[in-house]
Order: sequence, then C-alpha cells, then structure tokens
Amino acid sequence: MTSTLSPATYTVEEYLAQEAQAQERHEYRQGEMIPMPGGTINHNRIALNLAGALNIALKRQPFEVFMADQRLGILAQSMYTYPDVLIIQQPPELQPGREDVVLNAVAIAEILSPSTRSYDKDEKFAAYRRIDCFREYVLIEPATPHVEYYTKTADDAWLFREYDGLDATLTWQSFEFAIALADLYDKVNFATATINLQTPPKSPEA
Repeated sequence: MTSTLSPATYTVEEYLAQEAQAQERHEYRQGEMIPMPGGTINHNRIALNLAGALNIALKRQPFEVFMADQRLGILAQSMYTYPDVLIIQQPPELQPGREDVVLNAVAIAEILSPSTRSYDKDEKFAAYRRIDCFREYVLIEPATPHVEYYTKTADDAWLFREYDGLDATLTWQSFEFAIALADLYDKVNFATATINLQTPPKSPEA
C-alpha cells in the first residue's frame, strides 16, 4: 500500500516567524507555505514598467506603490501574498504587531505564468475581493499584449474589460492613471515569453 504525504501545515505565527528568516519568499494559504519562484526577465520588465509609471503618476498623491517584496495580508482568508504590483492608500494599514504586512490594498496587478495562472485568476482574486478597500485587479499576459482588467462598482459588482494590442491604453479608475500597452510591454521579448508560457512547469519531484 502506498501512502500520500500531506503537505506540512503551519500556523500564521509559525509562517511569519519562518518567513522573517527565509532566503526565499513564501505565500501562505490556509496553513500551507508555498515557495514563490523567481520571475523571468520579461516578467520583471513588465512589473518594473508598470510600477515605475505608477510611482511617477502618483507622486505627491495619497497612494503608495510596492513591488513583489511587500507582503499583503488577507486576514479573513488566512492568506498572505506577494503581489507583483501593489497600490495602497496612505497611511498604510499594518497588521497589528507587524511592520512588514500591509492590509489595505486598493489595486493589484499580477503577471501571469504557467504555474500561477489559474490561482491568480480564481482563488487569489476571490481572496483579494474580501479586502474592503480593494477596487481594481489587473492580470497581464507576458506572451502577448493582452490585459484583463476588473474594477469594483458602487454596488459591489465587478466589471470586466479586456485590452489587446500595443495600440491599446489601460485606464485605471481608483486614481488618475493610464498606461499604453506599448509602454507596459516596453523591451519585452514576445518570442521568449511564448516559449516560457508553453513550457510546462516542473513538478516538485523532478
């Protein structure tokens, strides 16, 4: 008879203590610590293009832009994530007793990858919607100029828009900001991105 080992589980306190000493980042999902792999060069180009443009546009405004090293807590879901690009409204709302976990995400952008695509679109988005002040969610394809954009309406519904092609311009609603997809994808090598997207991720046992 063969047995399947269940993944190790950790309390929130154990996760936060271990993460403070860890050499690599981990997200936390209802007791599991999930290693976060490093991004591709195209992933980093897109994240930097977006965060840099946002940082300039929101200068001297009551918003703050963070990249992948800032931990976000979704306490109602017992989850902690590291969004690719995270925007909060000042002042930061921190988890009580912590200086390294923000709670008040207004907008989040995630760059899709083979290993996180389904999670980013489904479970993670559902968790983010539990944040009261969360209003915008952006999913960015690395292999082609395509963006999925979700915005929360006054009656708590979510509207969906798609943007295709380098001539399109993505406009955000929570603050005055727009970015042309030509700028969002500046220096991105789409041929390389397509190869990375089509290559299946290695299993943990490989």
